[in-house]
Amino acid sequence: MPLMRLDKFISGQMPSVSRNDAKELLKQGLVTVDGVVEKHYDFKLDPEKSVVAVSGNVITYREYLYIMLNKPSGVVCAVKDKISQTVMELLPPELRRPGLFPAGRLDKDSVGFVLLTDDGELAHKMLSPVSHVPKKYFVRLAKPVPESVPELFRSGMTIDGKEKCLPAELEILSPRECFVTLHEGKYHQIKRMFQATGNMVIYLKRIAIGGVTLDDKLSEGEARLLEENEIKSLISY
Repeated sequence: MPLMRLDKFISGQMPSVSRNDAKELLKQGLVTVDGVVEKHYDFKLDPEKSVVAVSGNVITYREYLYIMLNKPSGVVCAVKDKISQTVMELLPPELRRPGLFPAGRLDKDSVGFVLLTDDGELAHKMLSPVSHVPKKYFVRLAKPVPESVPELFRSGMTIDGKEKCLPAELEILSPRECFVTLHEGKYHQIKRMFQATGNMVIYLKRIAIGGVTLDDKLSEGEARLLEENEIKSLISY
C-alpha cells in the first residue's frame, strides 16, 4: 500500500479532526508513531502497518467505512438536499468523513437499514441487479394479501404494464403483513408491485441487505460501524 502523510492519516481516520487540527496535535507532541513522538505533519507512514496514537489512544486504520443506519421516516437518502434532512446529517461526528454516501435509496417515508460507505466498488455491487444482492423488507398493507400473490412475485411480475421485475420472494406473516425480498431496486418497487395487485403499502421497513440484518438495538436515527463479519458478508456477494 502507498505511504501516507501523517496529517492526512489522522484527519482521514478521525472525522472530527481537520488537517489543520492534526498539524496542531503534532506540534503539541500528542501524536506517536510506533511508540515514538512525531511532530512532522509530512511524515510518511504505512497506514496498514504503523501504529498511530493520539493522546495515547491508538487509531484503527480503515481504508473504507461501512455504516449501518436505521433511517427514520421523513429523511432522504442523499448526501445533500435543500429541503429535507438527509441520512448524512444523522451521523454522529465520529462517523463522518469526506466521501461517504448512501449505497442505494430508501423512500423518504420508508424506514430501516441504509448502508453508508465510501467504497464505490462495493456500492456499485450492492446497486447492480446483476449481483442479485437480496434486500429484505417488512411490509404492512391496507388490505389482506391474497394467497395467489406470492406466486405472482416469484414469477417476476410486470408493473405499470411495461416494466418487468426480477423474481421476488413474499412471505405472508398475517393477513396484512409480510416479508418481501428483492434482488434489484426499481423506483418505489414494492409499492408499485402491491399497487399492481390492487393493494397499498402503508408501512415499509428494510430489515436486511445481503446477509446483514438491521441491528435491533439501533433506534431510528442511530448508526454504527459494521463489524468485520458483516463487512465480509457484504463483500462476498
